[in-house]
Amino acid sequence: MDTIPFFLILDSIIKKTSIKHPDNMEKTLVIIKPGAIQRGLIGEVIHRFERKGLQLCGIKMMQLSDEILADHYAHLLQRPYFKRIKDAMMITPVIVSCWKGLDAVHIVHEMAGKTNGREAAFGTIRGDFSMSVQENIVHTSDTVENAKEELARFFSDEEIFVFDQVTLNYLYANDEI
Repeated sequence: MDTIPFFLILDSIIKKTSIKHPDNMEKTLVIIKPGAIQRGLIGEVIHRFERKGLQLCGIKMMQLSDEILADHYAHLLQRPYFKRIKDAMMITPVIVSCWKGLDAVHIVHEMAGKTNGREAAFGTIRGDFSMSVQENIVHTSDTVENAKEELARFFSDEEIFVFDQVTLNYLYANDEI
């Protein structure tokens, strides 16, 4: 009797059960801010999203310009604290990343916690690492529409990758995606 190597059996099971590129997955933006970079929290922030089961689809470091900040924070341009925000976001480069998952926009925004780190719940990124409304570790998209706009602002189509996430069967029930 011939035996079949285990890796061939496992490969066959994965191919039969894997879910490829579900249509109902959202993408969202996370910006790891200069304060988090200065404090060495990049890995911690990324690790939390990975542990949750979100898929990293794009990531890069970039220096933000006056133009991109004016566009990104257009809703705050006339506020007296806009200059403080702009100056703080330009101290160092930032890490911009795209994360994908079922209800990713809501999940990521909730994982970040309230904007003011002193008010954010323990267990959230801001609740665990922030004492400030400005130096609050991350920016996250707050709506699906904003996520689409923000991702387009920071990434070209070629910088967002689509690939099979082999763990999907262990993250979601087959009727969820």
